[in-house]
Amino acid sequence: MIKQASIGLLALALSTTSCVSKKIYNDLETKYSDLKKENRSIADENESLKKAKNQLETDRDKLTKDLANANDDLAKQKADLAAEQKKYKVLQDSYNALEKNSNDALEKNMAKNRELLAQLEAKGKALADEQARLDKTANRLKELEDMIAAKEESMRKLKETLSKALNGFEGKGLTVEQKNGKVYVSMENKLLFNSGSWAVGTEGRKAVVELGKVLGDNPDLSVLIEGHTDDDPYAGSGPIANNWDLSTKRATAIVAILSENPKINKQKLTAAGRSEFSPLASNATPEGKAKNRRIEIILTPRLDEIAEMLNSIN
Repeated sequence: MIKQASIGLLALALSTTSCVSKKIYNDLETKYSDLKKENRSIADENESLKKAKNQLETDRDKLTKDLANANDDLAKQKADLAAEQKKYKVLQDSYNALEKNSNDALEKNMAKNRELLAQLEAKGKALADEQARLDKTANRLKELEDMIAAKEESMRKLKETLSKALNGFEGKGLTVEQKNGKVYVSMENKLLFNSGSWAVGTEGRKAVVELGKVLGDNPDLSVLIEGHTDDDPYAGSGPIANNWDLSTKRATAIVAILSENPKINKQKLTAAGRSEFSPLASNATPEGKAKNRRIEIILTPRLDEIAEMLNSIN
């Protein structure tokens, strides 16, 4: 609300410069610049979180590969044990033969047998310890896989819930899809804004309010609101300088509506402007430009439990 009020004051100052002192105008301009820096910082933080998620998935794949290699090594050690046991049988037979013919030979062979038996016992214990370690790792990996599957299932159910809640807006520039462990709600500008404006229209507000009801029932979700434009330069006037400003302003307009719902965890909301640099389609056609002018709301589940599990395995 502070950000919105500050930007509103700046817009008022720009439209009534003849009635506002230079100091007030400069203060508002400084506040607006600070807000833009804060939005850029939030976008950088989100990128870091995405990289951390990718690293977690890479670590999981490496652990799975290590487990397979360890199992192969265990099989080889079991084969070695069987070979050693066969050697022991040969030595035992030799011992039986020597016992009939020579006490000295018998004593010597018994010493070898005792040494071999001690080696076999030591190797058996080492194999048992390794098997126990591998079993523990396998159990933790199974827990991790179950946890990831549960996250995927919860996001699938979330997508279904959102699709039902927003069913009345599908076909009007709104889509809901699940990918990469997240749920993406995309709203084209024709549902939300007039050209060059960041004021949300009546129909768009209804869609955002319905989305907010679902988010209010899922307070642990991280919610990233991204504003996107086509590559046409911004031609308006006032506090907006370019497409970066416009896309960010539109994202914060959606945040403002969501923030009206008291059940939504405001600490989980992030607004970011992507300008024209993350298009869905080519800007060479009117249809492509229309697809690129949009708001994307990206819903991410909590990942701290999975990170803790990975740390416990390592």
